[in-house]
Amino acid sequence: MTDLSLYRNIGIFAHVDAGKTTTTERILKLTGKIHKLGEVHEGESTTDFMEQEAERGITIQSAAVTCEWKGHRLNVIDTPGHVDFTVEVYRSLKVLDGGIGVFCGSGGVEPQSETNWRYANESEVARVIFVNKLDRIGADFLNVVEQIKKVLGAKPLVMTLPIGREDTFKGVVDLLTQQAYVWDETGLPENYRIEDVPEDMKDDVAMYREQLIETAVEMDDDLMMSYMDGEEPSVEDLKRCIRKGTRDLEFFPTFCGSAFKNKGMQLVLDAVVDYLPAPTEVDPQDLTDEEGNPTGAKAIVSADEPLRALAFKIMDDRFGALTFVRIYSGKLNKGDTILNSFTGKTERVGRMVEMQANERNELSHAQAGDIIAIVGMKNVQTGHTLCDPKHPCTLEAMVFPDPVISIAVAPKDKGSTEKMGIAIGKMVAEDPSFRVETDEDSGETILKGMGELHLDIKVDILKRTYGVEMVVGQPQVAYRETITQAIEDSYTHKKQSGGSGQFGKIDYRIKPGEPNSGFKFTSTVVGGNVPKEFFPAIEKGFAGMMQKGPLAGFPVLDVEVELFDGAYHAVDSSAIAFEIAAKGAFRQSMPKAGPQMLEPIMKVDVFTPDDHVGDVIGDLNRRRGMINGQEPGATGIRVKAEVPLSEMFGYIGHLRTMTSGRGQFSMEFAHYAPCPQNVTEEVIAKVKAREAEK
Repeated sequence: MTDLSLYRNIGIFAHVDAGKTTTTERILKLTGKIHKLGEVHEGESTTDFMEQEAERGITIQSAAVTCEWKGHRLNVIDTPGHVDFTVEVYRSLKVLDGGIGVFCGSGGVEPQSETNWRYANESEVARVIFVNKLDRIGADFLNVVEQIKKVLGAKPLVMTLPIGREDTFKGVVDLLTQQAYVWDETGLPENYRIEDVPEDMKDDVAMYREQLIETAVEMDDDLMMSYMDGEEPSVEDLKRCIRKGTRDLEFFPTFCGSAFKNKGMQLVLDAVVDYLPAPTEVDPQDLTDEEGNPTGAKAIVSADEPLRALAFKIMDDRFGALTFVRIYSGKLNKGDTILNSFTGKTERVGRMVEMQANERNELSHAQAGDIIAIVGMKNVQTGHTLCDPKHPCTLEAMVFPDPVISIAVAPKDKGSTEKMGIAIGKMVAEDPSFRVETDEDSGETILKGMGELHLDIKVDILKRTYGVEMVVGQPQVAYRETITQAIEDSYTHKKQSGGSGQFGKIDYRIKPGEPNSGFKFTSTVVGGNVPKEFFPAIEKGFAGMMQKGPLAGFPVLDVEVELFDGAYHAVDSSAIAFEIAAKGAFRQSMPKAGPQMLEPIMKVDVFTPDDHVGDVIGDLNRRRGMINGQEPGATGIRVKAEVPLSEMFGYIGHLRTMTSGRGQFSMEFAHYAPCPQNVTEEVIAKVKAREAEK
């Protein structure tokens, strides 16, 4: 039986380009899992094994690897940093017990760091912080520590200080042991010496060590009292306090180094073992009922409990379909039959593997605390709970954001049609934020995603991985519609055609709802003018029509319908008659209620060198952007703005031209806002033109 206290399930997450994948490579090298380092910029890293990842030098899907450090088993997940793939970070955090937040020494806290940090806070994941790339021009460890406090509202606990800056960076001082770790110029992680603290750093080391001790002893009243009396706590006691504070999210132990140059990584791995929680030390997952409401029961992490596991990722590779599973409790053996509580069906576990990025090792059994992959599961999707058929249960499900951008694709020939159908089916199972619809009128396939890069990668995978030849249309914005006025109206559905007829009369009010409230139906009918059993049919009629608004046929948001009166016929009234009446009422009343188009507004974060700030702000204003603020950084300025998505297509090309190739930006969905009249007219004209072509 494996000792669960020796397990660490951790994720590595950060902004694009802060060095997550390089950090993962170094962890694998130090733990003896790989012998040759692969570099991201050369397209050879272990965890970025997709062609698209190697080419672009970014991580697209989270990859899982398992390794050992000082007798502890580490399950490490390297997550993407790009905002279009945030869903990968979200679902990885959902199944992890701890994480390493990587920040760039010169870039500091970047936009995506904020999003990932927020997700980690929501998932209550304990973290250590690693400030990377301290060998870079403009790198400033203490400046990044201040940014973490200010921008993230977090409490970093400085554990190491850098020796040297930028190109003179050669090692770190460990504040706990007051020893200096200095690496030589070979770039090999094991080539370091332990020395005394450099003379010119002694004052800083003393000051930061005092801060460290004061913060740590707050976790233990007895230690605090003896420290106040002048007694210094032992390193062991301090570690125990830091572990408790990290687990309770009171503070985040903060380390520094350079993953690329192999400096400082051992101390980060020690911190994972010393301070991040084992699976048994994390608050157990809530169990929910079929509707997703908590039942009060918990999935206690123990191998002696019934089996409870969460499928958090589906992946299709050259060996077949893989379902990544985090086991919360119980044991799982090859050949077991398990229940998928979402579908109510059982499946037999054929093969189980431990993942090594895209390599795999066969397993015969696994237990609570493990992250494994099961080969060949049929009907399992991301977020499904797998459990013991004798003890059915549901773990808290995952919620994924709606896509904001779409493109139309059409296969070039008959042969590609079938290929495309199969490929898209697999891709939708792998990525819950990627959706597909078929336009019934034109027969086009509509791909929907979280951003231009997201869809770009999907099209690339279809073409190269699955060999589908297709024509790709222009990106389309996911507009929405709503209403601006409240109206009171009445509608009667009457049909007489021999025998029993159909009759349903409803009197109703339609009014704008609160932002993000969706569709809301209430009834204030008194006296039985419309019997209660017809209310669900009326609600269903209205709700079914919310998919196509009166202006241009986009889905309708934030509308309240109140049924206050009506009439029925003892013989001719039926649920279907009232449902049809509700649909007719929607068509009749929505155009009168001041319909309005809404467009997705994106939170845009642009990094630009100082001398191009004016150009960037002017350009964002021309794109109907609202500038929310500017923040000076070490090497430039960050401009924060809210801009309509429709104005942001192809923005990266413009930004690079304006800033001589030095600008960067990221954006994520913020909210829906009313469209200006001229944009509304343009969109309606385009929709009508498309319909005329059909």
